[in-house]
Formats: sequence, C-alpha cells, structure tokens
Amino acid sequence: MILFSMLIAASFSFGALAAPHIDAGALSAARFLLASIVMALIAYFLRVPLTSGRAILPQKPYRFLILGALMGVYFVTMFEALKIASPVSTGAVFTLMPLISAGFGVVFLAQRVSPRMLISLMIAAIGAIWVIFRGDLDALLAFNIGTGEAIFFVGVVAHGAYAPLVRRLNTGEPVVQFSFWTLAACAFCLFIYAFVEILRTDWLNLPAVVYWAGLYLTIFTTALTFFLLQYASLRLPASKVMSYGYLTPSFIILIEGVSGRGWVNPSVAMGALVTVLALAVLAFAKED
Repeated sequence: MILFSMLIAASFSFGALAAPHIDAGALSAARFLLASIVMALIAYFLRVPLTSGRAILPQKPYRFLILGALMGVYFVTMFEALKIASPVSTGAVFTLMPLISAGFGVVFLAQRVSPRMLISLMIAAIGAIWVIFRGDLDALLAFNIGTGEAIFFVGVVAHGAYAPLVRRLNTGEPVVQFSFWTLAACAFCLFIYAFVEILRTDWLNLPAVVYWAGLYLTIFTTALTFFLLQYASLRLPASKVMSYGYLTPSFIILIEGVSGRGWVNPSVAMGALVTVLALAVLAFAKED
C-alpha cells in the first residue's frame, strides 16, 4: 500500500498535465480498456483462468459492474477536478478516503474501529482539510472550498466505498481474475458514459504529454494499483487499506517540487506532515 500511495501521487501530477487536452471520460475509458488488456495478458502468462470452466462471464457479474461504476466515478471526477484545482489540494481530498472507507467498513462489513484508529483518522482528516484550504485560516473559517476539490470529493466517496465492497463481493476468485473483471466493468461503464466524447476525440493527433500520461496511468495507476488494492483489501481492514493514502499529499509535494513545478508554502506542507504522523499512529492501531 506504500507503493500504491506513491503511484497514486504521481498520477495526480501526470493527470494534471494531460487533463487540459482530452475529455476526462474519454481518457479514463481508454486507460481502463488498455489496463484490462494488460491484466488479461498477466493472467495468461500466470495461467490464471478468467472464468470458471467454460463460462464466458464470471459468477454474479453485477458485482463487477458495481465496483467498476464506483471506480469510474472516482477517475472521471479526479480528471475534472485537476482541470481547475492543484495536484496537491486534490491529493489532500484523497486523504479523506480512509475516514470515509472506515464508515463504509462499518456499514458493509460490520467492522469495529478502535478509539486509537478513530483518533488517527480524525487527525489525518484535520491535516487534509488544512491542505485543501491551502493553509488559509480565513478560507477555512469561511468554508471557501474550491469547485475542483468539491467535485473530487464525490469521487473520493465512491472510492471509499470500493475497498470494503471488494471484500464483501469477492467470492474467492484469484486476485488477477477479480482485478481483470473489475477493470473491464469499469471500462464498460466509462465507454457508456463518454461515448460521444470518445467519438469526437482525435486520438491520433493528441499532444505527446497525453500519450505519456496515458501510458503511465494505464500501466502503473490502473492495472498495477488495482492489483495492489485488491491484494491489500483481502488482507487488511478497509480503513487501514486506504489509510496509506495519507502519504499521498507528501509524495505529491515532493514530485511537484522536484519536477520544477513549484514547492508549497510551509503552512500547507505542515498539514501534509500531520497526515503522515496520523499514519504512524494508525500503524499500531488494532481493529476488529
């Protein structure tokens, strides 16, 4: 999940570069289609069957449509948000996901959150909110949240429901098989959503940055992160799975600074540090 957080952090920076040049739905649909192909190839070389017996579809395919739709909402809102919000503030919204995921874990899985874990989640949320409001106390008191952050929050809620639902809906399928059908279902949902924009997009004459960003997003933050998330979701409580997202703002700050796109002010960096400290607390917390 630490690797997951690093890859996700880079996706905000790459996504910000590509977002102005292509429709969010069209790009997301293309990357999930390609990621499905990548996962199918992985399954082939690992000799993991994609279905049981001679069946064309997996058992209870509606499960994957639910998960695919949730992830589709997340990625579309992320790219729409990155058109008008900074990668750092958008990544900060992402760190609210563990708290949301913990709530869904209680609803879907009857998981119990220990007091220490709840405290760490709240601390991290405070740090994330400070970053979202760009370290501006006046903006915080006026609740002056940006439109991009508000849009992405909808996607974060969808993603927060995803982690506990993976455990709830998984019936023992291998991780690669489950990941493939989730990716394929997400591609299907996005193609329906962005059908018109997909036809309008001049796929052969896009700026080079879109192709490079799309390649990274397809391989590393779609196929690989789905595999990592599925693997962790089957072994860790939902809130702990997504708690590693606390590292995302810090990684984004480093990536943005090292790449020459500018460093955040110390006040915002302090908010990101608070979320990292919350992860350290959470690492020693117990959950039923």
